[in-house]
Amino acid sequence: MGTTLQEIAFYVVAAIIAVSSIMAVTTGKILRAATYLLFVLFGTGAIYGILGYTFLGAVQLMVYAGGIVVLYVFSILLTQSDKNLKYPIRKAKLISVLLTTGAGAVLVMSILLSHGFALNKIPQGIELPAREIGHALIGIDKYQFVLPFEVVSVLLLSCMIGAILIARKEK
Repeated sequence: MGTTLQEIAFYVVAAIIAVSSIMAVTTGKILRAATYLLFVLFGTGAIYGILGYTFLGAVQLMVYAGGIVVLYVFSILLTQSDKNLKYPIRKAKLISVLLTTGAGAVLVMSILLSHGFALNKIPQGIELPAREIGHALIGIDKYQFVLPFEVVSVLLLSCMIGAILIARKEK
């Protein structure tokens, strides 16, 4: 059984996502962390493209990559925080992080080895029309997403208010 070009592309994009996500949480500069997060979100959009979900990939790029631009504006430009944010890590916290990361890696590998590569299970070339996706997002029936959409909008509003309060000068 040979490796297909789609699998190679998936593994390359997955490696970019993994490296960028590690760099996003380990860097001390907030601007660099936001840039690495942008690469992670672009990679996630690329995964959707590899799987054949072009609409979902476009939404990923527009919504989440656009969200990183908002993150740039609020967290970096308003607070003018370009300081180094590295703090010393205690040994107990480092050990717990390594154990959690190892447990997550074991879980992901066991799922991959027991169920195989997901691309082989997904019928290729089948995508829901944008009209059906829109009705599912706005509907209020079971498996429709108006409530999570509203919860996310309230969360984003509270984040913006928090960013404004943080950026506000003390009198």
